Amino acid sequence: MSSQLLPSAPLSITAAPSSKVRPPSHLPLHTLSQRTHIPAHVYKHPSAILLELCTSMKELHQFIPLVIKNGLYNEHLFQTKLVSLFCKFGSIREAARVFYPIEDKVDALYHTMLKGYVQHAPLDDVLKFFCRMKQDNVRPVVYNFTYLLKVCGDNSDLRRGKEIHAQLLVNGYASNMFAMASVMNLYAKCRLVEEAYKMFDRMPERDVVCWNTIIAAHTQNGFAERALELVLQMQEEGQRPDLVTIVTILPVSANIGSVRIGKSIHGYVIRAGIESAVNVSTALLDMYSKCRSLGTARFIFDNMRCRTVVSWNSMIDGYAQNGDSEEALMLFRKMLDEGLKPTNVTVMGALHACSDLGDLVQGQFIHKLVDQLQLSSDVSVMNSLISMYCKCKRVDIAAEIFENLQGKTLVSWNAMILGYAQNGHVSEALNHFCKMKLQNIQPDSFTMVSVIPALAELSVLRQAKWIHGLVIRTCLDKNVFVMTALVDMYAKCGAVHTARMLFDMLDERHVTTWNAMIDGYGTHGFGKAAVELFIEMRKGSVKPNDVTFLCIISACSHSGFVEEGRHYFSIMKEDYGLEPSMDHYGAMVDLLGRAGRLDEARDFIQGMPIEPGINVLGAMLGACKIHKNVELGEKAANKLFELDPEEGGYHVLLANIYATASMWDKVAEVRTKMDKKGLQKTPGCSLVDLRNAVHTFYSGSTNHPQSKKIYAFLETLIDEIKAAGYVPDTNSIHDVENDIQEQLLSSHSEKLAIAFGLLNSSPGTTIHIRKNLRVCGDCHNATKYISLVTGREIIVRDMHRFHHFKNGTCSCGDYW
Repeated sequence: MSSQLLPSAPLSITAAPSSKVRPPSHLPLHTLSQRTHIPAHVYKHPSAILLELCTSMKELHQFIPLVIKNGLYNEHLFQTKLVSLFCKFGSIREAARVFYPIEDKVDALYHTMLKGYVQHAPLDDVLKFFCRMKQDNVRPVVYNFTYLLKVCGDNSDLRRGKEIHAQLLVNGYASNMFAMASVMNLYAKCRLVEEAYKMFDRMPERDVVCWNTIIAAHTQNGFAERALELVLQMQEEGQRPDLVTIVTILPVSANIGSVRIGKSIHGYVIRAGIESAVNVSTALLDMYSKCRSLGTARFIFDNMRCRTVVSWNSMIDGYAQNGDSEEALMLFRKMLDEGLKPTNVTVMGALHACSDLGDLVQGQFIHKLVDQLQLSSDVSVMNSLISMYCKCKRVDIAAEIFENLQGKTLVSWNAMILGYAQNGHVSEALNHFCKMKLQNIQPDSFTMVSVIPALAELSVLRQAKWIHGLVIRTCLDKNVFVMTALVDMYAKCGAVHTARMLFDMLDERHVTTWNAMIDGYGTHGFGKAAVELFIEMRKGSVKPNDVTFLCIISACSHSGFVEEGRHYFSIMKEDYGLEPSMDHYGAMVDLLGRAGRLDEARDFIQGMPIEPGINVLGAMLGACKIHKNVELGEKAANKLFELDPEEGGYHVLLANIYATASMWDKVAEVRTKMDKKGLQKTPGCSLVDLRNAVHTFYSGSTNHPQSKKIYAFLETLIDEIKAAGYVPDTNSIHDVENDIQEQLLSSHSEKLAIAFGLLNSSPGTTIHIRKNLRVCGDCHNATKYISLVTGREIIVRDMHRFHHFKNGTCSCGDYW
């Protein structure tokens, strides 16, 4: 807003009281015009009629020449109407060009102009004009103060809001209920609910608007129970809740998840006969949706005589938020078929549903719709698109949207960082996090719980400590979800004891916190500690969920606690009413199979109430590989391949089972099938962190700058561990001479990474290795001997668990 449109005036709100006698500003224009001697024929002139019918700025500019041509521009009626229309259409500049030259301005003109400033100008310009009114001795009316209080509240400007409040009192409106409702609304928007209530409590008389204002103040600031108490108090004092009360209080029952309270309000709605009001019906269906009563919500929706876009949005979002994404999309398509124009909220609900379903086709259709609706500049919609593409595994498209997005918000960065992390692009997630920090965008708890799991996947303790320090510096170390992510991260970086220290320090623990710690113990092979922690959890107030049971059964599997695992699987449904999922069945097969109880595992699969999935049959096949059972392994593999798994690792497992039994024709057959399907064996890869860099080694690779030095050192190291008792296990390598077999074994990625770590670190330093596959028997045995002859602790994280090698032994007890 140009300052040229405003006269220079002191910023103080106070001014001398008016000495002019003016007509009340609430009188209609024709009454005011009579007092200013406007001829009666002016009202009948076509220009006046056209201005009354004007509906757009374009029409207004077409009518103005007609007003000037007929010499009516200086008439008060036309001046007032022009100011009013320019303000209405949002052109405060042109309204000011009409207003300021007028010599004998009536009060109504000032009030109209002030309303225009409030609606279309910055707060500073609004207050400057109010000061101008005071200088011109225009006595403010109550509506002036309500406009000013509203704009102060919208800008959260408490200081100037209080000044307006003081002026309201000075001008004698302390007992005006409408004015005091605006004061309460100001304090509520500035999050001073107690101050708002003080204003309310001092009012000698309160109408339903006042009650609605104070109830809304409590609901909008999170005081749900107090808001409900005020509704009861309102009725006790003889005021009946109206439509506004109902649509204000219904979200409270949704927020606290109390369908009982929602039903009580619904009963009042029916008794009051206001259930047909579209905003009430919409609020009811939204409440039922958020209370997970989708059937009732849909019944209300289907029986609404008139539905607004908000009604459709609430129902679509209700389905999406409650996991029925297919119904959400079906309703979205029905809305389009009925010719309704979706809003940004509609689109975001539909994109949420596409994300949950991983439905890229529908998501791309909605993306085209976004362009057609001209919503590409809506950052919230574009954030939803980024999330959808990431969930549909098209992080490349998401990244393109993100790069082209103008006005990125923290939510935009969070969506992109999480998308990279969820799609395995750990480095990109960390790079974007660093870029965000360089742009002075402060991370929030959501950022942290997105980036911390990415660091956990790298399993680099140095970076784990760095992000922990950042959490403390950003004062997020009291957030239970951030701290849970840290507990999980430390466990996955090999520092399970640090994870437990953090766990013990927490004042609040969510179920995911317990799950992270139990799973951490399990993957490190500390089955006893996991069981003890689970027993402690059951004694407390936090109830185990389905993930908890998956963690504890897996922990029992890694430590060979078969009977304990059986027991926890049984109480899962008996004591907690939790139905086992495919993952639970897979964990049980793994538990029995690792322990060598292959027949029991087979019987368990046959007794499953559902058809076994890939993970169940894969666990059985893996157990058969460990225990060299060709017959059961072959049967499991045949059923597994019928499900057409995308990974070639299962074929490799079967081939290894055949190779161990010297069934070379079968090995060749499996390899031929893999070639036909285009499946390849995943190459072994090991990573080691050293001096702020992550070094990657593949089996047999020679492209590392220190390759010659590594292989020479490894040759000497192999001789040392052979002297200590190490015997290479060549059973997994066939069709080559014995000396070649040993050479192939010594070039496994894990051995190369360990050799590099030993060469480039100080004596006594613990070496951390990250491996993408299960540790092979020979590498496991060799690493035990390496830890013995070098006196080093070596921590290896493979695709399933951790192995802590020290003094010639492994924490897994050779049970993995």
